[in-house]
Amino acid sequence: MEKTETINEHLSLTSRTTGLSFGTDAYLLAAFVRPRSRAKAADLGSGTGVIPLLLLEKNKCKCAYGLEIQPLYADLIEKNARENGLSDRLSGVCADVRTATDRLTGGPCDLVVSNPPYLKVRAGKSCASTEKEMARHETQGDISDFCACATRLLRSGGDAYFVWRPDRLTDLISALRACRLEPKRILFVHGDCLAEPSLCLVESRKDAKSGCRVLPPLFLHEPGTSGKARRPMTERAALVYETCQI
Repeated sequence: MEKTETINEHLSLTSRTTGLSFGTDAYLLAAFVRPRSRAKAADLGSGTGVIPLLLLEKNKCKCAYGLEIQPLYADLIEKNARENGLSDRLSGVCADVRTATDRLTGGPCDLVVSNPPYLKVRAGKSCASTEKEMARHETQGDISDFCACATRLLRSGGDAYFVWRPDRLTDLISALRACRLEPKRILFVHGDCLAEPSLCLVESRKDAKSGCRVLPPLFLHEPGTSGKARRPMTERAALVYETCQI
């Protein structure tokens, strides 16, 4: 079954009830991407296509390809593109990141984004549906496969953006550097100023020299509000959500 929700004043998103819902990690990754209005982008493991939809709506790229191994979701990306008037700029592509090349995107891309599965195959609880299991666990490729795909799709000097778990950051950094993707910016995201980070956002560049900036952390909520039904956002987090820009 499918459901449709409103993302903002310009976008709606149709998703599957048996799959993952649109969440903070996807939105923050889109916000972390630097605007490049003429860029060709690819999203690895695109799901519903929400990240490229946001990039296009905010004029952060010119066109985008959502690569998705599940045919139902590749079709769903196409449907979401149509429903938002973006069929001429967003294409759903049924592809496996372990074998995909830039032939699927009509040549090298300028930027790649990915919200890949965070968990190793036997880590954590298994999901009730296969769709969620594939989205959360590395059953169809691990972080090294996603990084290798990014570098195959990117031109030299192109950028790859990932949202990832802080406890596995060393795995991501090692995979990036093994694939000629040099980390350039890292941002840690915390529930509040008293909590450990729950997400990290990483920007890397293909064939770049070493040198990485660790940005000031992003605190999402005011401290001491964890028991409230709707936790108030910090001023900075509210601005990020309003502008889709970090």
